[in-house]
Amino acid sequence: MNIIFAGGGTAGHINPALAIANHIKNIDKNTNILFVGTKKGLESTLVPKEGYDIKYINAEGFSTSISIKNIKPLSKFAFSTLKSMKIISDFKADFVIGTGGYVCAPVVFAAHLKKVPSLIHEQNVFPGSAIRFLSKYANITATSFEESDKYLKNAKNILLTGNPIRPSILMSNREISRKELGLKDEKLIVSVGGSLGAQKINDIICNYVNICKNNQYKLIIATGQREYEKVCEKMSGIDGNYEIKPYIHNMDTVMSAADLLICRSGAITLSEICALGKASILIPSPNVVNNHQEYNARALEKGGAAKVILESNFNEKILSKYIDEILLNADVKEKMEKSALKMAMTNACDIIYNEIKKFKR
Repeated sequence: MNIIFAGGGTAGHINPALAIANHIKNIDKNTNILFVGTKKGLESTLVPKEGYDIKYINAEGFSTSISIKNIKPLSKFAFSTLKSMKIISDFKADFVIGTGGYVCAPVVFAAHLKKVPSLIHEQNVFPGSAIRFLSKYANITATSFEESDKYLKNAKNILLTGNPIRPSILMSNREISRKELGLKDEKLIVSVGGSLGAQKINDIICNYVNICKNNQYKLIIATGQREYEKVCEKMSGIDGNYEIKPYIHNMDTVMSAADLLICRSGAITLSEICALGKASILIPSPNVVNNHQEYNARALEKGGAAKVILESNFNEKILSKYIDEILLNADVKEKMEKSALKMAMTNACDIIYNEIKKFKR
């Protein structure tokens, strides 16, 4: 088969596409894969690094409301759709997969016009505008959370698949991971602010360590690159059983060893938390489109797998309360872990590949 992938702008859209592509190639090495993206998106570096060819189109996001501001992006959409139709024809595509981001809109729409079957995949609870627009044209709309269905009223066919999970996460072992990190009986809390860092999370974690002044928990603080020096300076002279890192390179090991995770609520992160069966305290980023991180976090909260604190309410006292409530009560922690595992879907790539095979000529 010849399969085209379109999705990009951010790693959250590109990595699921790469995971599905790698899974398909591992099963059927004769499958030909081509990516379509924009030169300004992260796909322009991440896709070639994985060894895949990529063609570029000139696309940008637009609002569905009537506005003079939409004239330029809509004209780009029209031209990008025409170029995508040519790419589909030249590649002799049998199937098109879109994983979100505005770049996938003209490509999947072009597939619809060319009568080439397509699947779109939404990582978050609340679908992005491209996925909502395309759901009426794609043959299959794959979702990662059951709650997404109510936002996709016009979808032809909704299929719950979950998010693609890295094999290294699924193969990780808690006891081996704890041994690698030199942990004994202490409870491990991992705080992650993202690759760049989340100032609010880092500030509250520092305050928490300062007011607690005890060593009953081991704490690993991943500050993000731009926050690292500031956090080190703030924590200077504060006693405690903690490590400060700009970035956690062995994240699989650290997540596997953790008793509690404190983090944002990006879709892939939450899917990995569920796959590992971890209790979590989630602080959704308020700086994302459609407030999608809160939707994601609330899904885990509703399932009993997480505690959610909005950034506007986040302080060291409520954090300390939730940490003790989870880690000092074995029943509470175990219930959250079981709830996370219950929500886990770890075979997204298999489900998607099996759907694609149904369209094989």
